[in-house]
Order: sequence, then structure tokens, then C-alpha cells
Amino acid sequence: MQLYSVADGLACRNGVSIPCVGFGTWLAEEGAMAVNAVKKALELGFRHIDTASYYGNEKSVGQAIRESGIPRDELFVTTKLWNSDHGYHAAKLAFERSLAALQMDYVDLYLIHWPNPAAFRSHWQESNAETWQAMEELYQAGKIRAIGVSNFMPHHLDALLCTAKVVPAVNQIRLCPGSVQPEVTRYCKAHQILLEGYSPLGGGAVFQQPELKQMAEKYGKSISQLCLRWHIQNGFIPLPKSVTPERIFENTQLFDFSLSDADMNFITQIESGCGAAPEPDQVDF
Repeated sequence: MQLYSVADGLACRNGVSIPCVGFGTWLAEEGAMAVNAVKKALELGFRHIDTASYYGNEKSVGQAIRESGIPRDELFVTTKLWNSDHGYHAAKLAFERSLAALQMDYVDLYLIHWPNPAAFRSHWQESNAETWQAMEELYQAGKIRAIGVSNFMPHHLDALLCTAKVVPAVNQIRLCPGSVQPEVTRYCKAHQILLEGYSPLGGGAVFQQPELKQMAEKYGKSISQLCLRWHIQNGFIPLPKSVTPERIFENTQLFDFSLSDADMNFITQIESGCGAAPEPDQVDF
């Protein structure tokens, strides 16, 4: 499928279209920082905004969207359920808090943020099943257009699918050059689960790689544009984050070039310094 802008969509398994590049808001502080960053992103063409209860900025994200003047149905808004809110009743209450903070009638995508929080480690399978049931009911009620997960490995997904009536539309994981979590990506592609990539630039590690700098110069692009293009050509949905207007604009200019197969493979295999993805069964939160 040909994509021409960050607003162009990829269809998830229930037919909902997700814009192919999202604007991440992790570390965009509640208040002017988050409001201004999201408004600038929308002004520059982003239509997919990713937040989370844990980020503490849902109120500002909602404010920015309202002040942008862009019709709500032209936007795609994701938020996430935090670890302390697993379980059927807790998940429903947490969702309503997020909806109230955003001041919206619905969200486009709601994700379980982590599969195995420390507080639920002895019974994470049951906890996820109960949480998912609540999310399925919110989805069926029209309060969520698509439901998914984040940081789930194949064994977490296998366990969830034992009881799920709705297959997750999305798995949002850490994806960056040299760190593609091949087992997870293969599993999700086999089950038609779209992959979103947070930290798509490896927390800045990619900027320290001379090979990527040289390749970017060959294409007349920046390292960030090179790496985000790599995500797009892999079928991933990257979620770059920035509060700098120039960088936000740069992250929209991804559709006037294509990477060769050889360069795609090189970026996939590079020792980028991004490090391993977090181990979800060992997180201490």
C-alpha cells in the first residue's frame, strides 16, 4: 500500500484505519509543554496521538486536540491502562478516568500497557483475562474503536487468546534499528496484529552511529528520517516523540524516498547501541 503522509492509514484487523506514524507524548509534561507539542504536531500533519494514563498528560492532550479545531473524527487517539488498574472493575474505572481527563466520548485505541506487573505476577494470566473482558465490553459499547496490548511477548498473547473473544488489534513494543524483537514481530504478523514501535530512535542511540549518518547523507535525509522510514517499510507504526517544532516537522517528511532492500537489511542488523527491549516478566512496577 502506498503511503503519502503521516496521516495515511494502515487497516487493523477490525477495519479501523490507524495513521501510519503516531506522535508520542511520553515525557511531554502536563501543561504548556504537552499542549504546545501536540498542537504543533497536529498543525504539521500528525493525526495519530499516543498517550497513556501513566504519562500524566491526558488532560493536556485532550486540551490540545480541542484547541486545534480539527474535527475529532479526523484524529486517532490512543491511551493505555496502567499496571495498578488491572482486573475487570479496576480497568473499567481507569478507562472512565482517562476518558474524563481527555474530555472525549471515545478513544480510538486502548491498550494494556504491560502484561505482567509486579503486583499481579502470581496470577497475571487471570488478571489479563479479566482486564481484557472489561476492554471487550467497552469496545462492544462503542467507547473504544479498537483494543490492543503493549509489551506483550508471544506467551502473553497465547494466554490472552485462550479466553479472548476479540483478538488484539495492536501490540505496541519497543522497536528500533538493531532491536526488532523477531519472535514478537513474527508472531504478530502471523496473527494479523499490527505492530507499533515506541522509542523508534532507540532513545537517541541511533544518532551515535556513523554508518547511519553516512547512509542518511546518501539519501539526503536525517538519521531520524532514515530510521522512521525503515519502520514504515517494515510495516511498523513508529511513535516518535519531540517537543521541538523543527524535529516534529522533520518527522513528517518521510514519503519522498524509499530505502533499498540492502539498506533495510543493514539497518535491521546494525549494532545500534539501542540495547535490549525491557523484559516484561521482570519489570519491578
